[in-house]
Amino acid sequence: GAKRRTPAAIATSMRKPLKLLPNCLLLYRHTRPYTPTAANPVPAASAVLRDLDLLDAGELAPTPRVYHSFITACAQSKNLEDARKIHAHLASSRFAGDAFLDNSLIHLYCKCGSVLEARKVFDEMRRKDMVSWTSLIAGFAQNDMPAEAIGLLPGMLKGRFKPNGFTFASLLKAASAYADSGIGRQIHALAVKCGWHEDVYVGSALLDMYARCGKMDMATAVFDKLDSKNGVSWNALISGFARKGDGETALMAFAEMLRSGFEATHFTYSSVFSSIARLGALEQGKWVHAHVIKSRQKLTAFVGNTLLDMYAKSGSMIDARKVFDRVDNKDLVTWNTMLTAFAQYGLGKEAVSHFEEMRKSGVYLNQITFLCILTACSHGGLVKEGKRYFEMMKEYDLEPEIDHYVTVVALLGRAGLLNYALVFIFKMPMEPTAAVWGALLAACRMHRNAKVGQFAADHVFELDPDDTGPPVLLYNIYASTGQWDAAARVRRMMKTTGVKKEPACSWVELENSVHMFVANDDTHPRAEEIYKTWGEISKKIRKEGYVPDMDYVLLRVDDQEREANLQYHSEKLALAFALIEMPAGATIRIMKNIRICGDCHSAFKYISKAFGREVVVRDTNRFHHFSNGSCSCGDYW
Repeated sequence: GAKRRTPAAIATSMRKPLKLLPNCLLLYRHTRPYTPTAANPVPAASAVLRDLDLLDAGELAPTPRVYHSFITACAQSKNLEDARKIHAHLASSRFAGDAFLDNSLIHLYCKCGSVLEARKVFDEMRRKDMVSWTSLIAGFAQNDMPAEAIGLLPGMLKGRFKPNGFTFASLLKAASAYADSGIGRQIHALAVKCGWHEDVYVGSALLDMYARCGKMDMATAVFDKLDSKNGVSWNALISGFARKGDGETALMAFAEMLRSGFEATHFTYSSVFSSIARLGALEQGKWVHAHVIKSRQKLTAFVGNTLLDMYAKSGSMIDARKVFDRVDNKDLVTWNTMLTAFAQYGLGKEAVSHFEEMRKSGVYLNQITFLCILTACSHGGLVKEGKRYFEMMKEYDLEPEIDHYVTVVALLGRAGLLNYALVFIFKMPMEPTAAVWGALLAACRMHRNAKVGQFAADHVFELDPDDTGPPVLLYNIYASTGQWDAAARVRRMMKTTGVKKEPACSWVELENSVHMFVANDDTHPRAEEIYKTWGEISKKIRKEGYVPDMDYVLLRVDDQEREANLQYHSEKLALAFALIEMPAGATIRIMKNIRICGDCHSAFKYISKAFGREVVVRDTNRFHHFSNGSCSCGDYW
């Protein structure tokens, strides 16, 4: 109920003689976290430094507890300059060399990000104890200096100090940076020897270490042996599967976590949404989103960004946009994720509008932002805008990286400006990589330019001979232009070098089950019905004007065999199955592991009109949203 004193009143009182402040009140003041607000802004001089003046004036009794309260308050604010002043003041006091305070200083410097100064305090200590070693190891680990953290362990053991749970947790965090070195296993063995491996916190750190190293079999074994599991161990397991790209197992682990009575956190949801985004499993994503809503957790940027990405990559731009609008305190990742979504859907004009909105909002633009807008311009055929944004990077003091150059080559090449793309490559301030020449080669495939394509392919073969994609692209260029002798020569080269074309497959999610198809697939339990349905679909769209595009059959066979080869591509079988199973009017979402076939693209436009269906296809490059006889890409892909 006391009145808040004004700054003027405080300044006046500071000029008056003060009574000695009780240390308990001082400790209370310094351990309360300080949050700046408009009404209570950051003061010109920190309270800690004002109290150091009180010590100098003899108006405050110096004790280890007082110094510790200063250090604790400074660690919360993470102010390095204040930390140095406290250290200097302590060094000139009679408490210099106190082990307890030196350990606190190590912790303080680590919190402020100055681990080298923490190391200096450590090295100058006359007597080091368990806390000294553990604090410095933790500091190195938390500040991304894993080699230094692990390098302290031999000295610690030599000094006959036995690592405790906190030590092992930090060492295991550091060991996760060395996936293939076996360091993690050695620390695991030491934890077993010291009897800490069954501790839930050390066990969770072990699990996280193995998961980050990609050794999910070991991570799962550690998890199964934990007597008592907690939220940290569950999150470590789920994020490990998500990081490994095993979305299905991550989802199963999430469901088991909920059944076991543990509440999901922001970290849990973020990992699960990332997994679903890779799978493109929209229904599963909606189920997890419902859990977020039921938990009444605020949609922060941390979760909102992965939720937005999940909806975008699962083929629902409407939901992605809704999430973007509802995220509180949007950060750069939120803006970039939405920009990426526009780019993936070929919505170039919307991407440009979004980018300009970003600029007006004052959000900081980084390298990724410009890569996203350049990709959007490339997919949307916006050459003029793409050139302008590439030049704009200089205004933001951003140096284009190789990915930006690759995207500009793709922008020019896809627009048919192959010669301009070549000139752009020759003027690059760095050596063109295989990715740069690969972008030009892909454009040559699009425009059937065998001469420039061979030139680009030669560079790719030289720079990255193990890449299987370029030989296939070159073969396709020659085959599509009827140069069968050259195509045969490329085919022989592929056979000699062991290059194999990745088999195309498509899948569709229905009622929490994923159905996968390959070309001419007869393994599905309902294959006969699927083939019959496709035959009916084909007849209907032919009446609407669909004509099979023989140019996409890259085999030297007669027209009848060419047409037969086109009919049962994996995406067509997936679509036929979806039409059988899904209710009328429902949007069909199909995923494909390689680029959609041009003939299938044409057929899907007719199907969307003839059957009144929206069809969304996600391939390796982008999304195609078919509706009422047209595609979101505008046939520019």
